[in-house]
Amino acid sequence: MRFGSCGATQRDGATIARMKMRQKSQLPVKTCAHCGLPFTWRKKWERDWEQVKYCSQRCRRSVAAAAAA
Repeated sequence: MRFGSCGATQRDGATIARMKMRQKSQLPVKTCAHCGLPFTWRKKWERDWEQVKYCSQRCRRSVAAAAAA
């Protein structure tokens, strides 16, 4: 049984995605604009990777708080 266009199949109740896996060392890396630490690409940032500037919500909030003060 196939689900959608992503190529996922169901076998014995488990969904298996047929997407090409990459090693973590092959993922793109950016430097956080607030703390300066490197962070790697995440699936949830797939659509807007170009706009991602901060490694976490904490860094993002601290920049906004500093600008408001």
